[in-house]
Amino acid sequence: MVDILITTVFIAGYLAIVAEYKIRVNKAAIALVTGTIAWTIFILFSSVKETVTETIGIHMADISGILFFLIGAMTIVELIDSHDGFDIITTVIRTRNKRVLLWIISLITFFLSALLDNLTTTIVMVSIIRKLIPDERDRWFFAGTIIIAANAGGAWSPMGDVTTTMLWIGNQITAINIILKLIIPSLVCLLVPLAIATLMIKPGIVGQVNKNRSKPSDVSPFEKNLIFFAGMIALLFVPFFKTITHLPPFMSMLLALGLMWCLTEIVHRKKHEKEKGPFSVVQALRKIDSSTILFFLGILLCISALESSGILTNWAGYLVTHLPNQSVTIMVIGLLSAIVDNVPLVAAVQGMFPLSLYPTDHFFWEFLAYATGTGGSILIIGSAAGVAAMGMERMTFFWFLKRITLLALSGYLAGAFTYILMF
Repeated sequence: MVDILITTVFIAGYLAIVAEYKIRVNKAAIALVTGTIAWTIFILFSSVKETVTETIGIHMADISGILFFLIGAMTIVELIDSHDGFDIITTVIRTRNKRVLLWIISLITFFLSALLDNLTTTIVMVSIIRKLIPDERDRWFFAGTIIIAANAGGAWSPMGDVTTTMLWIGNQITAINIILKLIIPSLVCLLVPLAIATLMIKPGIVGQVNKNRSKPSDVSPFEKNLIFFAGMIALLFVPFFKTITHLPPFMSMLLALGLMWCLTEIVHRKKHEKEKGPFSVVQALRKIDSSTILFFLGILLCISALESSGILTNWAGYLVTHLPNQSVTIMVIGLLSAIVDNVPLVAAVQGMFPLSLYPTDHFFWEFLAYATGTGGSILIIGSAAGVAAMGMERMTFFWFLKRITLLALSGYLAGAFTYILMF
């Protein structure tokens, strides 16, 4: 009974988010209501309510870590933007040809995602295309390919995607091996949709973005360069700090934000309070999209209710029991990760199969890393990168479904078959 009710609430909330622009209710509000109701049902039908309360606390610890990470990354990116730091990249990218620009942006995203992670990279790259592409629908198309590229780039790096990191920490995969085994399938996962997208996009030149933005004062070239390079180094520092200290990623992101805050205060210390205001972290925090963060909160609350009630584990167990072989099972799990969060799915699979059955660097674990890392690109709310881009650009679910889903699916299948043929 509980499973049916929570699943019904999840499906209803999911459909309401999909139909956001039809019902004219913000998706963040829908996600918060859905997540809260799912947990309410769970605790009302539970005989031991204290256990459910403790479980919520455990999940909120993980969820808050993701939200703090997101806040830190968005604030640093906003700080770079307020200092016109991204102009350094946009001036280097001289081409105005849409098709050439699409390849440049996508390939930069693919490799940067492996160094940072797919979420942070998406935030950075969407901020960059805002500088380059004034037309909203063109920008949405580029954002769609950024989501595909970020998730594909994150799949072959132990630091690029949360699920790959989980498998790495769990000793199911090793760093060097996952890079060697998945870089080619992941690249195929990007190149196939990128080639199709090149034919889909109308040839032409992107218009010039109006750079005459009104500001109380301009930053000097020194300040612009300093904040840009310091910000990028701070973001690159995050995964390495996590690897060295084994602290959660949000801790290293908060450290990066704190250091950037100190730096900007020192750089602008001689300016009047009103003059340095637009370049401060306080102003950057005001400008980040709070509704995107609340949308994340609602979605993660709902997924955690599905996980705690055992529904996701049951789904994963059903797939493993009833599908014919490993490859098909993992490919379906990858497709399922486009609908629900890939993290609890991978956690469920990790718990079901011990290393004695599938040892470290087994085909099963490597293919699982690829499938769950790239499968989320198929729907816009199937990955953290997609949700971030959706919030930043106000992309609609149906537009993404119409223009990007088949591209992402073609890449997902091409990369999967490449891996199967190789290994």
